[in-house]
Amino acid sequence: MRKDDQFRILTEVESRVADRKTVPDDVSGTHIREALEDSLYHERRRIRGEPLGKRRMEDAAFWANIERQLRGSPDKTQKNLLRAVIRRYGQEIAGNFDERVYNLATRAIPPALGLLLNAVSPRRLVERFPHFPKIDDAVIIQGETEHLHRLHDVGTVILTPTHVSNLDSIVIGYSLFRLGLPPFVYGAGLNLFSNPLIGFFMHNLGAYTVDRRKNDALYKEVLKEYATLTLEHGYDNLFFPGGTRSRSGAIERRLKLGLLGTGLAAYINNRARGALRDRVFIVPATLSCQLALEAETLIDDFLKEVGKSRYIIDDDEFAMPKRIFDFFVQLMNLDSKIHVTISRGLDPFGNPVDDEGQSMDPCGRTIDITRYITKDGVPTAVEDRDAEYTKELGLRIGDAFLRDNVLQSTHITARAIFGLMRRQNRDHTILRLIRTGGMYDDFEMGAVYREADRVLSALHKLEGRGGVRLGPSLRQPTEDVINDGLAHFAIYHTRPAAFRRGNRLVPKDRNLLFYYQNRIEGLGIEADLELPPALSPDHRGLANAA
Repeated sequence: MRKDDQFRILTEVESRVADRKTVPDDVSGTHIREALEDSLYHERRRIRGEPLGKRRMEDAAFWANIERQLRGSPDKTQKNLLRAVIRRYGQEIAGNFDERVYNLATRAIPPALGLLLNAVSPRRLVERFPHFPKIDDAVIIQGETEHLHRLHDVGTVILTPTHVSNLDSIVIGYSLFRLGLPPFVYGAGLNLFSNPLIGFFMHNLGAYTVDRRKNDALYKEVLKEYATLTLEHGYDNLFFPGGTRSRSGAIERRLKLGLLGTGLAAYINNRARGALRDRVFIVPATLSCQLALEAETLIDDFLKEVGKSRYIIDDDEFAMPKRIFDFFVQLMNLDSKIHVTISRGLDPFGNPVDDEGQSMDPCGRTIDITRYITKDGVPTAVEDRDAEYTKELGLRIGDAFLRDNVLQSTHITARAIFGLMRRQNRDHTILRLIRTGGMYDDFEMGAVYREADRVLSALHKLEGRGGVRLGPSLRQPTEDVINDGLAHFAIYHTRPAAFRRGNRLVPKDRNLLFYYQNRIEGLGIEADLELPPALSPDHRGLANAA
């Protein structure tokens, strides 16, 4: 982001949020005082849980000063304090973009990642000399890529990917570069900036910080306004609408609508001021991979109080450089691919759009969406109405995630094994089954193949209706699919999810089996498999969590 734009955006954020908090008929200034006291309460609680260090000391000093000045202060002082808090939040959030860093990164990172992704052994590098491997060998970008280009040309784009790993932002950023698109502005969790090297690149490649530990409503309002204004200034954005990585391994179904609603807010504001490029488009993208870097930590977190034991994980596999290296090396050992699938675009109301950015009804006819937002002939934000529009948009994004989900051999293998466990232990709840393993310690391979056949048959029918995508690893005989899945399970995780012993298959890590089988949850094939869902409809809990 250009420096002058960033200054204007932060100034406008402060002005808009402060004006909304200053109620004209509130002569006593009570509304402002309540907002500040609420901020003080939440920030004091957050600071008490922060580790000792410079950041905590600075935060504590700032809020102690706010509290001291707020006591018995006149209205003017309260307004100034409110602006000071908004300004501080804005400066914490604000991203930066340095074209020199971007040019360096786009030259250096692809070959470096290419070597990392492919260099499983010196012998392999020698065999490929002088044609050294590239990251292109590992990342497959597919789907509506030309459509994405067209929408970028006629408006501002919000790309909304699924979220599996902290590596996702790197993969998506590289994919945009490969597609010839400019860098997108995106929000990243504050914990990702703790690594000095990664933090430097993220700060200078367009990322702004999202501190999920902050529960203050004022902070969230500043964050939302900042994102809205970047869109109004024509900066394409990247949001992970799941909010955080999928703990269960399933496709996200309950999306965070706060930031997602900034597309509609920006469109209304653009129309109100007569902007020449007023359209905002939302483009879902689905990331799919055979293995997940942080699978062990994420599923463990999900199963502890069904994902409620902690919300921010800062000590997972992403924090361990060796685990990242091992993950990529082992992933490429079997020529696995990371699929990035771009879906068709949507308008801020959830309607599909054509290549020219025109909104379409279910019959494919062009519709005028300006009538959705006019009140007395003027484009106007209406909170309840706009919330319903954004809710509908979230449903359409979730549908796209499922349709463009690329399933792989690890998902089929895990589903077949877990399906057998459920069939033979129908009196067990999901949680009990994961914890105890049920009546049998292993399964005959023929039974595993038959269960996998049942899963694949249902998925092939679904693929024929456009309901899912099957990866290349599934275009082979069932026995080979299972063997490929077991090979992947054997190469990266601390212990394999399952392994073969003679003509028997042994479930080893039931948490991981559950994690990988969950990628098939929500596709609506339960009737074909004669098994009920394992997860709740929103994929945030268990279907039978007793």
